[in-house]
Amino acid sequence: MRSARSGLRTRLVVAFLLVAALSCGTTAALTYRAARNAILEQTQDTAVSHFRDQIQGLDLQLPVDPNSFQLRLQQIARQGKPRPWRVYAEYGSMRLSSSTSPTSSVITSELRRAARGAPRGSFQRVVGGGHSYLTVAVPAVFAPAPGAEARPTGLVLYAVMELDAEDANIRAMVVAARDGALPALAVALIPALLAARSVLRPVRDLRRAAHHVGEGRLDTRIQVKGGDELADLARTFNASAAALEHSVAELRAAEARARQFASDVSHELRTPLAGMLAVTEVLDEDAAHLDPDTAAAVRLISAETGKLAVLVEDLMEISRFDARAAGLHTDEVDVAETIRRTLLSRHWTDPAQVVTELPTGIRARLDPRRFDVVVANLVGNALRHGRPPVTVRLTTEFRAADLSSWLVTEVADRGPGIAPDVLPHVFDRFYKADRARTRSAGSGLGLAITLENVRLHGGTVRAANGPSGGAVFTVEIPLTGGEDTA
Repeated sequence: MRSARSGLRTRLVVAFLLVAALSCGTTAALTYRAARNAILEQTQDTAVSHFRDQIQGLDLQLPVDPNSFQLRLQQIARQGKPRPWRVYAEYGSMRLSSSTSPTSSVITSELRRAARGAPRGSFQRVVGGGHSYLTVAVPAVFAPAPGAEARPTGLVLYAVMELDAEDANIRAMVVAARDGALPALAVALIPALLAARSVLRPVRDLRRAAHHVGEGRLDTRIQVKGGDELADLARTFNASAAALEHSVAELRAAEARARQFASDVSHELRTPLAGMLAVTEVLDEDAAHLDPDTAAAVRLISAETGKLAVLVEDLMEISRFDARAAGLHTDEVDVAETIRRTLLSRHWTDPAQVVTELPTGIRARLDPRRFDVVVANLVGNALRHGRPPVTVRLTTEFRAADLSSWLVTEVADRGPGIAPDVLPHVFDRFYKADRARTRSAGSGLGLAITLENVRLHGGTVRAANGPSGGAVFTVEIPLTGGEDTA
């Protein structure tokens, strides 16, 4: 739970910081783009405008004298704005410049073509040798007469200006944006943590309340604050918890009434049943002297009265478990001998019916009466619903995981086994795999009583199907000493 809570907090903080970073990045990108364009356009407009003015003010005599024209190019270059230029001229095959090199590698063919088709010239920003340049091309034109259309002379002048200063300003702007974004993200971490805390507090309250409800504290409620979705969730939880508390209270009351009813009925039936059993015993003795129909009716009444007596005793026993009035009276016993006595008292001594694998020398602290009930119920159930021979196997098991020893009692039959859909319910009270079978030899509580008796010993009982068929019931009881409890 703690890791899940930390994970949610981390996701909230990361999401908050991502939004802050995206906002900072978007703002910085838009600001950078606008500032960069402003810087470059200001430099570009100044350079292009001034260069055009310089070219329009030229007093040209064509063809030009290379030496004097080169001096003129150097003069134009020195007067360049916003900083000196390198100026190049192309006239036919003549190439002149204000520098030592007559040509420039940053003047592109695209710029040359644009200059020939545009009387006012053209410009281009290029990158070469790791530097940025502004290149401007302006053709020299003449007008045959005042007001006439200007015509190109064939002479084209180019200005090349490095943009290192502008690039430096742009890089400084990027660094400033980066250096400003990092502290902004650090500052954004504080409201992110506060927001995560405010969101997680009701979530933690809800988790704690749900845990309390899971423990059975159905009166748990959450304090509702505000009117947002989390507050609505808290109100919904409180309403659900109140409805659950009411429903569970009604169910518990109904269950208590049902258990009390079963207990009361069992006690009330016990006294008349004692008289009925005494009468049926007398009738059984005289049945041989009665006519066949009357004898059959007497034996039927005797048998059904015996079943009713077993049912009442089982109901009283299960009522004691429900009321938590059942206790253990343990003694150190020879387990194998205890199982033999259980089988002998029920007359299950025929090897064709019951086979035993009971090694001697296994001793444990058990409640002999309750362990007798466990073994008798499992063997009787196997004989009724499986096929003989039923095997009763006794072993011990040491578990290295927790250094504990366990007493293991296994009862297996040779029957068809237990259907997969029945297995989860074999220990349920009054459960019948065949709903059409309304009557059986048992009370329907034998396995439920077995489960309760095993639990009382701190053990477990489980049902399964054997690998070669047949049902297998396994009882595991810890081999630890204990005191009598009541």
